[in-house]
Amino acid sequence: MIDKSKKNRLIKKHQVHESDTGSSEVQVAILTKRITELTDHLKTHKKDNHSRRGLLQMVAKRKKLLKFLEGQDLKRYEKIVKSLKLKAAKSFEKKEEEK
Repeated sequence: MIDKSKKNRLIKKHQVHESDTGSSEVQVAILTKRITELTDHLKTHKKDNHSRRGLLQMVAKRKKLLKFLEGQDLKRYEKIVKSLKLKAAKSFEKKEEEK
């Protein structure tokens, strides 16, 4: 679980405008943090299948949000993927190296 101070820092870092708390970028950032924390939990508790199911749901939700953002605004998508160091960032780095 993410405490309030960490969540507020994530929101401030990824918000689109000053009062933004629910944009796709913010939601993806929060989900990514929750996914990394839950992944660490599952490394020590291998048989916790209920948490594993929750992890898969979070990954699917993040994937849907990223797909939506990619369709809406490619620059915002590229920015969030690079800042969170997700797998999709590698494809953008390869394209930049080719240029």
